[in-house]
Amino acid sequence: MELFLEWFPLLLLLVITGALGGGLAGMLGVGGGIVYVPALDVVFSLVGIDPEVSMHSAVATSLAIIVPTSISSSLAHHKRDCVDLHIVRLWGPTILLGSIIGVIAASQLKGSILSLGFGIMTLLVAMNMLLPNRQINFFRRYRIPPLGVAVPFGLGGFSSMLGVGGGTLSVPILTMMDRPIHRAVGTAAAFGLLISLPGAISFIVSGWSDSRLPISSWGYVNVIAMTIMAPVTVLAAPKGAGIAHRLGQRQLRFVFGFCLFVISIRMILKTFLS
Repeated sequence: MELFLEWFPLLLLLVITGALGGGLAGMLGVGGGIVYVPALDVVFSLVGIDPEVSMHSAVATSLAIIVPTSISSSLAHHKRDCVDLHIVRLWGPTILLGSIIGVIAASQLKGSILSLGFGIMTLLVAMNMLLPNRQINFFRRYRIPPLGVAVPFGLGGFSSMLGVGGGTLSVPILTMMDRPIHRAVGTAAAFGLLISLPGAISFIVSGWSDSRLPISSWGYVNVIAMTIMAPVTVLAAPKGAGIAHRLGQRQLRFVFGFCLFVISIRMILKTFLS
């Protein structure tokens, strides 16, 4: 009983995080990683996982959870004809390659560097989404090399490196390609699977022999956290997708930007205060 009471707050945090992340995944196309990574980093630190690998485990576990979440979310958006399958097919192979390269890079970096990179990335994206004026369509010529390769490669690489499903970067990119926000969100959800699956597998392989990880780990992926959170996220994602289609474009952009802004400040402060 004492053991249960000791672990109950952490288990409850994982369930709540899974519900929030799944809801945001469906609503904003972000894959949930924008919530999972900072929350898992807190949980892993509290249970005593080595600080040098805590962030790596948070990123890897986030990607593993995003696999079922992105499937559930993208199917919900596809039913509403809000997934741009042409761009998914066009960018898919390059996103996959970028995802694998991103994991290789992340496994060589310190946890503090990943935290800072996560915070800066989300802050920039939040500022972009919160701007009152419509953004310049920088990426409308996305089919023309080298931009047609660089954008999806960078999208896959940075997303897997930081444990996010791709929506954090791809929603702003797609809106700058003059895609409506709802279609950008649905397409970003499909990108999440292309990023999270190879990313999670790569983190399992790269961390398999790391002795600093707890016994309940497949490489850098924590099996306990994944098992608790994944079912919750799958149930929550379609609910979030339904909310997204009841909001206006400006409302959806504001919710997206505000969530990112709060999380980015927390991650940046964590880097400099730890």
